[in-house]
Amino acid sequence: MVPVVQVHQADAPGIPFPEGTDLLQVLWCPYAHGEYCYPLPQVHWRDSRGIGDILSTPAPVEGLPEDWYPNPCVVHPEQVTEYPSNDLSWDMRDALRQRFDELHATTGLHYWYHLADAPGIKLGGYPGWTQEPCWPDCEACGGRMEHLLTVASWEFDGESWRTWLPVEDRTDSGWTEAANNPAGLCLGDAGGVYIFECRACPDRPIGHWFDCS
Repeated sequence: MVPVVQVHQADAPGIPFPEGTDLLQVLWCPYAHGEYCYPLPQVHWRDSRGIGDILSTPAPVEGLPEDWYPNPCVVHPEQVTEYPSNDLSWDMRDALRQRFDELHATTGLHYWYHLADAPGIKLGGYPGWTQEPCWPDCEACGGRMEHLLTVASWEFDGESWRTWLPVEDRTDSGWTEAANNPAGLCLGDAGGVYIFECRACPDRPIGHWFDCS
């Protein structure tokens, strides 16, 4: 298993951690799984006081995609307010179309790129879908699962960087590759793995989905 994301509860105030845990660890199997061939994630909620010796990250297995092994990097979480993009209903899109057009005319900003859901690797909020939404249902209770984590190939693209790239990561020419893809990931054709959980069930079962361009 390959470590992907580790987040402490203190750095994720908007995420409801299970009682007795303060550390979220997400790993995945780097072999291709499912119809669309993507790494299979696992979610572990842990008590950091029980963490022992830290093991080294396994070296990439020959023949497997090296860009499914994230580069070691430090996470600096920042809370943002999101609005639905692909999850916005067609009725709401029609109702808001004039306001979106006025926004673009007065500010040059597009709702979909600059003000809706945040791109990149993120906890909570809306999934950073590349294709149409595909929310899984819990196999135990049948309810729709909630989005826990998006692991994306890029932190932003050639348009969304205007509002989502942190000021401290900007350069005179725009941005650096390290800012755009600090984890060094490429999932399919610049896609993402989406992890969901059912918070209504005591054991917090997870679901997952993958899409790309």
